[in-house]
Amino acid sequence: MTDASPAGFPRVAILFHRFGPYHMSRLSAASRHMSVIGVEFSGTDRTYEWDDVAESGPFPRVVVSPDIEREGIPSLVGKIAATLERAAPDAVAIAGWSHPAALAALLWCARTGVPAILMSDSAEIDEIRKPWREAIKRRVIRLFSAGLVAGVPHRRYLTALGMDDRRIREGFDVVDNDYFARGAANVRADAVAVRAELGLNRPFFLASCRFVAKKNLFNLLAAYRHYRAGAGPAAWDLVLLGGGPLAPSLRSTIEAEGLGTSVHLPGFRQYAELHRYYGLAGAFILASTSEQWGLVVNEAMAAGLPVLVSDRCGCSEDLVRPGFNGYRFNPFDAIELGEQMCKIAFDGCDRHAMAQAGQVLIADWSPDRFGRELRALVDLALASPHVPDRNGRWLAGALLCRRERTDG
Repeated sequence: MTDASPAGFPRVAILFHRFGPYHMSRLSAASRHMSVIGVEFSGTDRTYEWDDVAESGPFPRVVVSPDIEREGIPSLVGKIAATLERAAPDAVAIAGWSHPAALAALLWCARTGVPAILMSDSAEIDEIRKPWREAIKRRVIRLFSAGLVAGVPHRRYLTALGMDDRRIREGFDVVDNDYFARGAANVRADAVAVRAELGLNRPFFLASCRFVAKKNLFNLLAAYRHYRAGAGPAAWDLVLLGGGPLAPSLRSTIEAEGLGTSVHLPGFRQYAELHRYYGLAGAFILASTSEQWGLVVNEAMAAGLPVLVSDRCGCSEDLVRPGFNGYRFNPFDAIELGEQMCKIAFDGCDRHAMAQAGQVLIADWSPDRFGRELRALVDLALASPHVPDRNGRWLAGALLCRRERTDG
């Protein structure tokens, strides 16, 4: 793992909890700008149901633990340290800082003098912020040399926590735009057959998410009822793609409201299947009451869909231009969303122009941007070293010892 880097390329260890398709596309793109060592904290993930990503990509890939949640703190610290010592990186990019594995990596960087780059999509509006937690964060953030954030709201938040704005870049939350654009185009070229196969013969709105409270699916159903009341027989269907603990309650509500023939629940679908739904949909909706970013919006825009996005989603400020490629809405106002659904589905709406505008906009949010911006931050950190805050190091160590997960 300590083979020589290409001439002029710094060695950068990029750390995530577990790799999914999104991470692989980012790290593959980053490997064109630096010598990447991909580090997964864990071989398992209790939150996301992605299939294992078997391919290694154009970079070495290391798994710290088969199941990081089962590791005791001494074991975790030792394994993180051993992994990074073998990698011998010039810099380390860490996704978040609240998980014990991320804290262990951050403390290794502080102890060895290797610059740590924070990768973050936390914003002020994510949740109610408690002053004592924010005070701790400000200290711990001082251990990082720079920050790669998702977008403008996340930059504001990291700056508010004390990081120098000159050491912050945007472009963390990106997807493989070409993959979704090609896949959706291929589906549209064979739309009749794919519609018949999926049983989706009517136009439809698409939502894709985990079925948990913050995704606001019951309010989305209320908005859909309002939309149907206005649209009449021409109303589009609604496809809710995904799964989770609220699935039984959603099914019951759909049946009780008499929406069983117009609201479809195909279940959770893997990455390789998503383009079939994006390619057939008329518009995409993300109705979350809290969302750090919303990568599904990137996917939908890349696939050529107009988007309706809650203004509580971190991506809405950067990715949604009202009237240009979609609309923003208050997720607590079902009537407002229902009216926007009417506006998008109206025959006079130029959805094709909106879709094209979205594809132009999302082209700037690519995996290559992730690689370019991360390389710029690595160069900055190496050229002007940052002295980690001693109090921040003590606090991070205390948090790790207590195995306290502070909110990101």
